[in-house]
Amino acid sequence: MRPNQVRTCLEAKETVINAWLSIGSSYAAEGVGHSGVHSVTVDLQHGMLGFSEALLMMQAISATPATPMVRVPDLDPAKIMHLLDAGAYGIICPMISTPEQAADLVSACRYPPYGNRSFGPSRGLLFGGADYVSKADETIMVIPMIETAEAVERIDEILDVDGIDMIYMGPNDLAFALDGNVNTPREKSEAALDAVLKAANKKGIPAGIFCGSAEEARKRAAQGFHLVTPANDFGHLTRSMKEAVRFVKEGPQTDSAPEVVQHGY
Repeated sequence: MRPNQVRTCLEAKETVINAWLSIGSSYAAEGVGHSGVHSVTVDLQHGMLGFSEALLMMQAISATPATPMVRVPDLDPAKIMHLLDAGAYGIICPMISTPEQAADLVSACRYPPYGNRSFGPSRGLLFGGADYVSKADETIMVIPMIETAEAVERIDEILDVDGIDMIYMGPNDLAFALDGNVNTPREKSEAALDAVLKAANKKGIPAGIFCGSAEEARKRAAQGFHLVTPANDFGHLTRSMKEAVRFVKEGPQTDSAPEVVQHGY
């Protein structure tokens, strides 16, 4: 089966750099896949796209060195199985707050006897290779998002669920839950992020996180996160365009702080 670059990097103790796509464009997805990132996540929760666009984007990503992953809109086994059949090599699922929900996510992603994924690999077989069905469970990654107060409280129980390959932190929703807003400083949610990271490290489960910029992603990697997402496509597009307009109007700026992307998770 075609290898999962996220797993390969993790095994080599390298930080995984993950791109995040919210714009439904196979052309953009192909370009991002050639940018040097290890994985590209198509966002079906907050992204402006649906299954048809996601399929085309995963096909485009498949022509690049990057591994295609998907953030599903919710914990819906039918949607999850459909996206796996379409070729997703990792499923990031939002709002996982309990070990029961985490177990349901694992079950949707794994073939019997380890789960309830229905047979019908479709494009997954085409992308993964002839041994897809026998190797899928050890290749595809199950990644619950930790972004609620309950998830933080029950993190040890969630991490104990057999089949969890990684957790992914949603810092903005966590800030809403614990700090009451997404402004800085975020003392309560930052403390929770650190506690969850330590709990995951103790269990030997890697942790990823969404970041508002490349600068933040570098800091999160230094903090110990194993996968970092340095903002999404829309954020990079608009920030780059703003910087170009400012440069044309005003010339080089030496004292401006890097803009933090606000269109993140």
